[in-house]
Amino acid sequence: MKNKFKITRADYLKAARKARREEEIAEHLRPVNINRIHKSKKVYNRKRNKADLKKDLPFFIAFCEWQVAG
Repeated sequence: MKNKFKITRADYLKAARKARREEEIAEHLRPVNINRIHKSKKVYNRKRNKADLKKDLPFFIAFCEWQVAG
């Protein structure tokens, strides 16, 4: 007598999650994090503020030198 494999509810959910995850990756080209908490831009964040300064730094230095020379 052959053993018949029963698909349990857990197996069905696991397969559905895996398929949904693969569709997400195909659509967005990377895994999408659903449970990430949204960070407010109004809250002080030293890391983000320093990154913004580094992004604008060359222009800011050139502008300061122009004001001092002029």
